[in-house]
Amino acid sequence: MNRICIPIVKSLFVALLAIASTANASEDKKVVKADPAKGEALYNTGDATRNVTACIACHGAAGNSSIAENPKLTGQHGAYIHKQLVDFKGTARNNAIMAPIAKGMTEEDIQNVIAYLAKQKPTPGAAKNKDTVELGKKIYRGGIAEKNVPACAACHSANGAGLPAQYPRLAGQHQTYTEAQLIAFRKGTRKNSELMTTVAKRMSDEEIQAVSDYVAGLK
Repeated sequence: MNRICIPIVKSLFVALLAIASTANASEDKKVVKADPAKGEALYNTGDATRNVTACIACHGAAGNSSIAENPKLTGQHGAYIHKQLVDFKGTARNNAIMAPIAKGMTEEDIQNVIAYLAKQKPTPGAAKNKDTVELGKKIYRGGIAEKNVPACAACHSANGAGLPAQYPRLAGQHQTYTEAQLIAFRKGTRKNSELMTTVAKRMSDEEIQAVSDYVAGLK
């Protein structure tokens, strides 16, 4: 090959690589456009052909679960819901009911359901045990210094609203569900938050129950 042609060929090759790289980057940046209407349909009826059970069966109408063992989803940050469904798909979070459902959902399905839930209004909860509410308040706002347990409010905010894409909303959540998750973190049966595993291992049953009850009443 003519020596003059070699640099030209190399330049063309580099240019083609750059174009291909730009095209791939554009593909990666494509965002699924969420459709709340499709999310509502999947939430309320599911899709038996893909083993996706209707979310409403466990999480209630409009995401306001009336079953204390199942979390309320309305008001929860979309990024947090997304992370949990992805974790259910893999091995980060083990749940016999949610695993097959999550695996049957596409990224579009997840975004659609999140968009639907974002339009719903969460129902308030309430603390039920007046004998432990002060203990729960103390732990939530100030932690447990002697056990090196940080204040829950440091991550989940003073009113339990959490922080989008980082920490979930706790306000109004069922006491039973929150307590069960803290115990699961402590036992190591839920493993998708190293921070929560560390914190929960330092808390007693009484402390977990108290703070779980307290956050249920936050608004």
